[in-house]
Amino acid sequence: MRVKTKLVLAITALVFLIAGVLSLVYVSQLLHAAVQQSYDTNKVIAEQVRYALQEALENGLQDQTFDPNHPDQLRVLAAEAARNDETLQAMVNSADRYSLTVYDINIGDSQSHTFLSTNADNEDKPLPVRPNYDQLLKANPIQLMKEIFGEPKVYDVVAPLDRYGQPFATVNVGVRTTLLRAFYAPWLAEAFTLMGLALLTALLVAFLLSNLALRPMAKISQQLDYWTAIGKAAGKPEALAIEPQDEPPGKKEAAQKQDMEEQVSSKIEMIGQRMRNVEEVFSALRENLDQILGNLQDGILLFTAEGRAVLVSESARRLLQIEGDAVLGRPAEEIFDRSTVLGAALMEALESGAALVEEEIRTETGRRIQVSVESIHDIEKRRGLGALVTLHDLESAAEIESELELSRRMAAIGRLTSGVGHEVKNPINAIVVHLELLKSKLRDTESPAVRHLEVIDAEIHRLDRVVQTLVDFSRPVELQLHEQDLRPVIADVLALARDELYTRNVELVSRIPPEPLTANVDADLLKQAVLNVIQNGAQAMPEGGRLEVTLEEERRQPGGANGFSAAGPPGMRSAVVRIADQGPGIPDEIREKIFDLYYTTKSEGSGIGLSMTYRILQLHHGSVEVQSRVGRGSEFRLRIPLSAAEWGRRHLQPASVDSEKGLVG
Repeated sequence: MRVKTKLVLAITALVFLIAGVLSLVYVSQLLHAAVQQSYDTNKVIAEQVRYALQEALENGLQDQTFDPNHPDQLRVLAAEAARNDETLQAMVNSADRYSLTVYDINIGDSQSHTFLSTNADNEDKPLPVRPNYDQLLKANPIQLMKEIFGEPKVYDVVAPLDRYGQPFATVNVGVRTTLLRAFYAPWLAEAFTLMGLALLTALLVAFLLSNLALRPMAKISQQLDYWTAIGKAAGKPEALAIEPQDEPPGKKEAAQKQDMEEQVSSKIEMIGQRMRNVEEVFSALRENLDQILGNLQDGILLFTAEGRAVLVSESARRLLQIEGDAVLGRPAEEIFDRSTVLGAALMEALESGAALVEEEIRTETGRRIQVSVESIHDIEKRRGLGALVTLHDLESAAEIESELELSRRMAAIGRLTSGVGHEVKNPINAIVVHLELLKSKLRDTESPAVRHLEVIDAEIHRLDRVVQTLVDFSRPVELQLHEQDLRPVIADVLALARDELYTRNVELVSRIPPEPLTANVDADLLKQAVLNVIQNGAQAMPEGGRLEVTLEEERRQPGGANGFSAAGPPGMRSAVVRIADQGPGIPDEIREKIFDLYYTTKSEGSGIGLSMTYRILQLHHGSVEVQSRVGRGSEFRLRIPLSAAEWGRRHLQPASVDSEKGLVG
């Protein structure tokens, strides 16, 4: 059976079912109304007969006497009074004769003994035992139809007559179901006729509407054939082709006879598969594009002709201080703040359509940003397609140049110290040898010359240590890199420094995250770098204070105006060790010199610790940054790139738990 035929039959059957149920409800309600109307009519008859019976008894028993101890005498007298009353007889006979639903009328005494009846055979006999008419009124539609159209039955409508509050007589009007059925048969016939017409009309309408509703399937099939032809023209028939070209003739003819609905379903499935393939390709391209944009230092924003953002790089989000992906699809006026210098300049260029070419803008915070705005046009159709906004952070470029210059200086120093150390080592060794020979020839240990030789010997050894330090600093370091969690590494450093900090009256507060931060590092060298900074912070607080060490995860941000950065591209996840002290701070004029070899402001310092820290972080492709305010203290930030597995956690938000381990002096 064809799919279209099945759908038509299903819709028609559903409509037929609904119309049939409604018709049955209508018939049942009509029958119930008929039963109720018959009850109301016969109830009126019963009340009229009861009233006539009451009048007959009052008139017939007015002059009669009887013994109260013999109630049978009263029943006999009542029966005679009822039978002799012409009014009562006339009313009973007329009701029985002219009412279409009344089967008989029986009047009985309190002992259920009939003393007057329209059926002579019932007189002087017990009242017939019949169900009360109330059962028909309370019956449900199915029971009611079964009683009316089933076996004939007689139901009584009862009107009691009381004497001094006690039952004295009853009027029973019998209603036969066959009379009800015959009386209301014309109504039921008319109702069934209307029901049949309604069902036929519903079937016809359902058939026509289902055909009309399914007629657009042909147009849909034509449109799908159009897209199929486009797919074939594009050289990809496997994605949309419905019928292979090399099919045998018999199979092709069978396919032509295939039901239209099945063809449409098959074509939709094919197009759906093609759309899924395109979506997968688009997702892959989108991921590659996001990765490329994430590696760019310049911020890029692409807008449509309507001024809505369709592409925003990570650097642009950072420069504009935008968070999340909610910016995509938003208009430019909701992205750029007109109250800022940068936002006002960009909005003016976008609204006027004027091009900006590497225009330098200084923001309210003093940051220099180079801005370019270019309009994108369709030359053939001569209409605008959108605009491309490029943001170049001049501060970051200057910082990178400063880092490169510092790296070049460090490399030059390394080469110089290596050569100097090699050239100085040999003379020093010769001097030491001859000095020992000279001391051995001077037998008088109390001679002033011996004391001068001892001074010369001490200074020669000090010079040798300095040269050895230069050689060690410039010597290539072999890293022992391993994938490991940074939390136990930092915990070991804190445990190692805790005793020294306690003697300096320094309170140590550490914050370690609950999740592991895995990086490819040389644990020993990294411990040395962190320990150098911790000792430097403790030495900056000779009177004691609070030293905070925090390990956390964050996206890499380029170094600030006072920082030095050699980390990876923006968007890369890094582990950051923040070491903050409460010392006097670092003045601006010496802040950029603190990482120079042998530069120190402490009388007991060597000027090697921070230089070594900087070099160790460089070897790990990390960075060292410092932020300081005079009188407020300093904060060093050591960044270490996380391993490739950690870079993949794009939606993981860093979390940390405070665990204060105070050492109070």
